[in-house]
Amino acid sequence: MDRFDKAYQNYLSNGSGGETHLENTDGMRITAVRKNDDGDLIAFQTNTGEELDYLQALEAAKNGSLSGIDVFQKYGREIIRSEPDGSKENNLDHLPEF
Repeated sequence: MDRFDKAYQNYLSNGSGGETHLENTDGMRITAVRKNDDGDLIAFQTNTGEELDYLQALEAAKNGSLSGIDVFQKYGREIIRSEPDGSKENNLDHLPEF
């Protein structure tokens, strides 16, 4: 199990609290994703080349340093998703994998 799988399992076990989202329109954006064997998003690569595990991406979205991402509550924990804009091409599930 790599660091991304471990971070995702920690996220599933512990969840997280509070909802905060600040918009960053010109900053770091997700350009590629990593999925586990179940197809769950577990890691993200940004336009700066940084690789974020799920919890790092969640925090970056909440503090406004990651643009194009919404944070919301579902299944008793915070979930990240791409901002709805009517385009499927930039949805997290449709981005290339790294």
